[in-house]
Amino acid sequence: MILIDRGSHQKLYRQLLEIIKGKIESGEWPLGAQIPTEEDLCKTYDVSKATVRSAVLDLVRQGYLMRQQGKGTFICRSSVSEGISMHTSLKELMFDDEYSFDTKVLAHTVMMPIDDLDVKLDISPDKHVIFIKRLRLIEDEPILVQETYLPYHVCPLLIEENLEKDSLFDTIERKFGIKITKAKNYIDIAFLNMNESMLLGLEEGATALLLQQYFHSGDTLIMYTRSVKKIDRINFHMEFER
Repeated sequence: MILIDRGSHQKLYRQLLEIIKGKIESGEWPLGAQIPTEEDLCKTYDVSKATVRSAVLDLVRQGYLMRQQGKGTFICRSSVSEGISMHTSLKELMFDDEYSFDTKVLAHTVMMPIDDLDVKLDISPDKHVIFIKRLRLIEDEPILVQETYLPYHVCPLLIEENLEKDSLFDTIERKFGIKITKAKNYIDIAFLNMNESMLLGLEEGATALLLQQYFHSGDTLIMYTRSVKKIDRINFHMEFER
């Protein structure tokens, strides 16, 4: 059995990720099988729950694993195609440039990570996080609710910025010199909670589009955003160029 090498410079969660991926791709853990529980993986590889969660979450993002609420985590693909490399411009939101948004900042504060935010941001659970919540409107109609999280140490002065008038991307890149080099986008369906439904003028539990984005500067994950959007207003759009 391959074990974690604590003398390696590679992060523990990356080592565990490669071990799990190897078992999947080799067929040792077959398609459709349930992987060991979080507790079992902790015991087997002598790592923390945060390490296990980071590895599993990354494999879910890559398409190898699928989580089922109340049941566990299952193997849904034995390999992932590398696909075709393309270049595209990075945008704060995946909308055509023809749309002009107004922005209301609903929250702009520093907090401790809750739920699995430490895993999403690849930080320890005792690190502070900048939390920004904004409502996007077109002609006074609320279209989208967006929550943004950044590790506080990445850009502490961001807490003092006016993000109703200024683009978050422009502020981070031009004012603070942090170049965003990569974004991973995941689109899904969500059911609005009470606060989101009130902000968008919909019923609680109504269906919405969910856009989760992970932004990197080089190899460092610097920002995570969660956006919920009305389904019947404006499509997400991304244009690629080879």
